Amino acid sequence: MTAPLQLVPDGFEPAPGRPEQARALHAIARISHGPVPLDFDRLAAEFPAVQSGLALAGDADLELRLACTGPEELRAVAAALHRAGAAKVRIDLVLRALTPAPVTLRPVP
Repeated sequence: MTAPLQLVPDGFEPAPGRPEQARALHAIARISHGPVPLDFDRLAAEFPAVQSGLALAGDADLELRLACTGPEELRAVAAALHRAGAAKVRIDLVLRALTPAPVTLRPVP
């Protein structure tokens, strides 16, 4: 039996030092830099929606984990990423968080 899809992942905890405002819209932004790399620290300081990020090698240069108050904030963050010099921004909504079930060890006969 699978859990129903939900837009607010269970067990989501705000990043340390971030306000605990209702941030029910979760998304992942995959970004390709323009000629100049984006400043992750500045983006995180300017936008409370930016929870964490990963620098990547591959199709995207940066992946940001976002927790937004709603669609308006998500659009504002996407627009700001383009203004900051992102050549390409892809936003995927998070439907639910997946966590592995605990492993049950059985004795070897």
